[in-house]
Formats: sequence, structure tokens, C-alpha cells
Amino acid sequence: MSKIQLFFHHIFRIIWNTIFVLSYPILASFGLIFIGLTFLFSKLSQLLNLLNPESKKRIILATAWEILPNSNDFFESKVEKQILFGPIGVRLRRKDGVPTVLSDHVFGKKVSKIEEGFILEKWNTLESTALPDFDICLYNPELDSIRFLTQISSFDWHLAEIKDTKLVFKWFDGTQGGERLVQL
Repeated sequence: MSKIQLFFHHIFRIIWNTIFVLSYPILASFGLIFIGLTFLFSKLSQLLNLLNPESKKRIILATAWEILPNSNDFFESKVEKQILFGPIGVRLRRKDGVPTVLSDHVFGKKVSKIEEGFILEKWNTLESTALPDFDICLYNPELDSIRFLTQISSFDWHLAEIKDTKLVFKWFDGTQGGERLVQL
């Protein structure tokens, strides 16, 4: 560097350091004031919530059995687990009241009716961090049996096609997709 460049370099460095040193207390004060105001309003909100007579009433929502959509009024469902911004896991029972193997498992709300029975999404876990982990099963209502077809690790799947005795499932997990061919 030449002496002129070195001179301007030192001048600009001194100016930059001066601006930083003078503005730092202002920026730090703003941050502390913001945190303090947030804390103050939080405590004020908690205090006002204690004064509200309705806040003492704790309502436990128990869902009732409802008819499961797309099941031709065959299944009733009751919410077991709901994932925030995600799917709902339900307990299933037959609407006709016949005891069934369905009560041992948690299912998703996706149901497809085919000639052989109902295609259901059986959850392997209720842990939000382990989802999606589903078994796609075929429920035969005449034999009251559940048969494993395939496992899919995606919330977004559907029965795309039925070819003779083969089912084609398509899935998409947000970044990639695919299809599974299952023999009945």
C-alpha cells in the first residue's frame, strides 16, 4: 500500500470505530428496553388473566364419536391424537356396533373403499417426533381382519390406481415422491 492509501485506510478505520463505539450503547439500551417491556406486558397479562372469573374454569374437551368421512357410514371415529398443523389420529369402531380388531390401533382419517374392503392408514406411533410412520392396511369387514399392505413414511399419499389385483400408491414427502405397487 502506498502512504496515501495507508493514510485513508487509517482515517476510515478511525471513523468506523468512532461510529461503532458511539452507537453501541444506544443499540444495547434499545435491546434492554425491548426485553423489559416484553416482560412487563407478560406479567400484566398474567395479572389480568387472574382477575377474569372465566379463567378459573378448566374445560376438558372430550370428543364424541363421529361418522368418518369417505367410509360410506361404516366407521365412527374419535380423536386420539392431533398433530399441530398435521394429521389427526383416531380410534375407529364399526357403526353397526360389532366388536372389532380396529379398537387396538390408531388410524389416520384417510379411508379408501375398494371391492376387497377398506384401505386404512394405521399409525405405528403417537409420538409427534417419530411421525410420519404409517402402515397402509386393508380391513376386511366380513372377516374382521387387518392385512398389512405397505409402509409409507409420508403424510401425503393416496391410492392412485387399481390394476387387476395390484394397487398403486403414490406419495410425496415435500422433497421427493414415488409410488408403491402392492399385490393384493
